[in-house]
Amino acid sequence: MPDIKGYIYFLILTLGMMAPMPIYSQTKVIKFTPDATAAYQMVMQLRLNEAQQKINQIKKEDPNNAVVYFLENYIDFFTIFIGENSPDFKKLKENKDKRLEMISKTDPKSPYYLYCKAEINLQWALVRLKFEEYTKAFFEVKSAYSDLQDNSRKFPGFVANKKSLGVLHAAIGTIPDEYKWGVSWIGGMKGTIDQGIGELEAVINYGNKNEFLFKDESVVMYAFVMLHLNNKPEKAWQVISTSKIDPKTSPLACFAISNIAIRTGRNELAIKYLTSRPKGAKYFPFFYLDFMLGVAKLHRLDADAADYLEIYIKNFKGRNYIKEAYQKLAWSYLANGNLTGYTLNMANVLKYGKDQLDEDKTAQKEAKSGISPHPLLLQSRLLFDGGYLVRAYKLLNATNESYFKSVNDRLEYNYRKGRVAHSLKNYIEALQYYTQTIEKGKNSSSYFACNAALNVGLIYEAQNKTSLAKQYYNLCLSLQPSEYKSSLHQKAKAGLNRME
Repeated sequence: MPDIKGYIYFLILTLGMMAPMPIYSQTKVIKFTPDATAAYQMVMQLRLNEAQQKINQIKKEDPNNAVVYFLENYIDFFTIFIGENSPDFKKLKENKDKRLEMISKTDPKSPYYLYCKAEINLQWALVRLKFEEYTKAFFEVKSAYSDLQDNSRKFPGFVANKKSLGVLHAAIGTIPDEYKWGVSWIGGMKGTIDQGIGELEAVINYGNKNEFLFKDESVVMYAFVMLHLNNKPEKAWQVISTSKIDPKTSPLACFAISNIAIRTGRNELAIKYLTSRPKGAKYFPFFYLDFMLGVAKLHRLDADAADYLEIYIKNFKGRNYIKEAYQKLAWSYLANGNLTGYTLNMANVLKYGKDQLDEDKTAQKEAKSGISPHPLLLQSRLLFDGGYLVRAYKLLNATNESYFKSVNDRLEYNYRKGRVAHSLKNYIEALQYYTQTIEKGKNSSSYFACNAALNVGLIYEAQNKTSLAKQYYNLCLSLQPSEYKSSLHQKAKAGLNRME
């Protein structure tokens, strides 16, 4: 007779093997749990080490939550984008495909599936542009655009899509002509400023009424679009200054609000924000804020502006704004009557940094020319850039064009008077000096005539004189200065797009 106990044991074991095993889900998901939300907020405050620790905790406690790969890409993005360190770029760019692969293993029916892929591609495109990997960047933008478009069709109520699409749609219509080949080459991308602005406004309105993780990102993007592409600096300031973005809690927030403050003539506020910004070992180093503070103090003609510019030069190990920093350091000496300090620092412009950006190209051009700015014109320019319009106006009115010996200084004098009069809303006087600048400088390699044409277009656009505005925007596009051409042409193109 068989052993009944052995039989029962065998039966239980067999049935157990045949029966369905308890299901422990191995499917990766993307969930913004409280811990994930906390990690994201740490990233946006540049508390990157703390954010990574929180991410590591999520990996242990919630191993199937693929949000960690999305968050880690943010860390890589800010590490490279802010630090601009070539070894970091070479090392960390290997993570991109791994992260996309992990996101691809999540549920494709989730709205975060394509969204996270798109954001990862967009972040790497921005990084690659810094390191001049233009072809890969274009294809990453194309991939991101395609994924966001598909996601919008599948999940029309998913608000986060509109955040990124809004910026892309606004930017596509204003791409400078020399980069249009990239868009036409990869094809399929269309957009207008109005379309992008509408999408971003919808996102912000949603965020004002609902809990929305990416609200602050959306506010900053909207403000920058209004400032740089839509010629509405006061709207940009109104949006960001009335938001809950706090420059005392995040270096990124401090950068965003200080940047717009400087560009809208609120130099004193920028100095206040930058002086009291969060510092310490828990924050990722953001030396560009020292550069900004140095420039803001230079706008006020402060003698200690050089101290902050030197902090940036000594500590920043990246590629961009090095030449400009040496130029601004030279200007701080020249504005205070030290020609030797100017000469020594302009020599460093030729030795250090890259000339990829307009600002660095301009510094390089000045250094190569061997011609120093006229101290009075330099002081008026700096005061104007800081929004100290009355001081600049009085300085310029204390002399006249015949006071200056060189042709270029006389040209700049007319241009500076036009700029100050424009900002003081003396439009008749501004048009007079702008017109003189265009006539006398249209064949010059300087940017004065090109920017004068742009500003005449802006005045006529504000006065609803559409045909005249278009005429001067097109004139701006026809001029080919050796400095600031890309940014000036982009603004002229944006003006033409606004009137279509």
